[in-house]
Formats: sequence, C-alpha cells, structure tokens
Amino acid sequence: MTLSDLVDRRDGRDRVESGRVESRWDTGRTEAFSDGVFAIAITLLVLDIDVPASGFEDLPRAILHEWPAYVGYVTSFLTIGGIWLAHHGVFRRLRYANGRVMRINLLLLMAVSFLPYPTRLAAEAIRSADAERAAIVFYGTVLLICSALLGGLWGVVARDRDLLRPEVTDAEVNDLLLRTAPNIGLYLAATALGLLLPRVAAAGYLAIAVLSILRARGDSGEPLGEAPARSPS
Repeated sequence: MTLSDLVDRRDGRDRVESGRVESRWDTGRTEAFSDGVFAIAITLLVLDIDVPASGFEDLPRAILHEWPAYVGYVTSFLTIGGIWLAHHGVFRRLRYANGRVMRINLLLLMAVSFLPYPTRLAAEAIRSADAERAAIVFYGTVLLICSALLGGLWGVVARDRDLLRPEVTDAEVNDLLLRTAPNIGLYLAATALGLLLPRVAAAGYLAIAVLSILRARGDSGEPLGEAPARSPS
C-alpha cells in the first residue's frame, strides 16, 4: 500500500467522522430551550383567565362564572406538565440528538406553545350549544397531536440506540414506549366522544392529564453512568 493510499483512507475516515459530528446536537442546550418553551406556554394559560368589568357589581358570582376557564387552565397545565416530565425522561437518556430528533422536538414545542389558544377557545365556547362541539374536538385534536409527537420523539430514539447512553437498558426503552403510547389511544377516544358528548370529552381530557402526571416516574437518584452501589455481603 502506497503512502497516497494511506492518506486517502485517513481523509475518508476524517470525512465520515466530520459528517457524524455535524449531524449531532448537544442535548443540554436543546433541553434548556425546550424547558423555556414549556414554561412560557404554561404561563400564557393564566393570561386567558379574566373577569369582565361588568361582573364587578357581583364579583363572587362573576368569579364563579368563569369556571370553564379554570377547568381549561388545570387541564392544559397538567397536560404540559406531563409532557415536560416525559420530555425530561427522554433527554436525560440521550448522549446526543440527531437531526430527526431535533425536528420532531421543534414540532412538539410548536404544538405545545399553540395549546393556550384552543384552551381559551374551548373555555369560551363550552356554554354555546352550537360552538362547544367544534371547540372541544379542536382542543382534543391539538392534545392528540402533542401526544403523538411525544410518542414519535421517543420512537425515533428507540430505533437508533446510538443516540442513547450506554447504560440505558432495554427495559427502560420499553417502559418509556409504554408510557408515551397509551395517551394517543386515549386522546383518540376522547376526541371522538367530543362529537357526541363535548362536556364528557372535556372531562376525559382532564382525566388523561391527571393520569399522565401520576404515571410519571422520577430518576432513581443515581447519576447516569455510575453503577448502583452493592450492599456488602
């Protein structure tokens, strides 16, 4: 083998490594940006709760009259909170993100940041027999999109194990798949129910949000990359 062949082979390896590095994104900055979007979306929810000036003559009654806005706020707050918890679980297990993960993550953030709008729409339309069905189905559709994108995010990661930290086990991968996938079916069922019983569907969205919080699991308390300490025999 000539010196020229050795140089060409080395250049080829360098180009491959360069291509791999250029297709990787740091997870720390990505997660920090995502956390900011989640925080802003949650904050925007409360800005849609308002008592009109005309209600100041009987303020307690006017405050109670806004109950649909409170229900919408709690539902969307818990929904975004559940997505944030699952999102943290995904990114904590990544060594780095590739282009596909970044694109799906941006779509997820776009859907989450859009959520305050259908939340307000559903709260305002719930007392209108003509509008509540469309508003509740629209709200459910956005929730379904958020859930599908979250499931798709982890699905992409699960299919490319090079993205994962070496200590992440198959059991963890399957557990996260099971925790993200069921919400898609629940949102499909609840949104379909909204065509017939909008208020029951709205209660279903709240129940799914509560369920997503209850199903969230924290870390074991051991830093990734360190084996758990064994008890002395």
